[in-house]
Amino acid sequence: MTHFNRLNLAVLAADGYNGLINVENYIHGALDLKLLSLVKLRASQINGCAFCLHMHYEEALKAGDTPARLNLLPAWEESRMFTEKERAALLWTESLTNIATDRAEDETYAEVKAHFTDKEMADLTLAVAMINAWNRIAISMRFLHANDKPAA
Repeated sequence: MTHFNRLNLAVLAADGYNGLINVENYIHGALDLKLLSLVKLRASQINGCAFCLHMHYEEALKAGDTPARLNLLPAWEESRMFTEKERAALLWTESLTNIATDRAEDETYAEVKAHFTDKEMADLTLAVAMINAWNRIAISMRFLHANDKPAA
């Protein structure tokens, strides 16, 4: 699925890369996969990671999401197709993904926290941190998804 166009971090930094995989496996067991897919897609949209967008769109469909909802994800604040809990997760995703300007303000935290237990909030925060890490790895190493074919 992955074509490494620069360095193969899975080989060159195997221990560190496998550590990221272990955190990813933890997150997949801790959060609802439909919610997790939305979080990963939204962060990947913001960061412009084509590889991750391909991967997490497919994961979202497998988790039971619909193309109509996924197409409206960039406009989640305006759309009524997302639950309050999903909206809170997306707000936290955007806040942490844009941390340099957004700063994860107390008001944002309180708004999001109203929909999650402490454990869920911790897991959500790890999930957002992980997808941002993966986006940076995939973009910098020029990962190419198998479905990313040249236009006809």
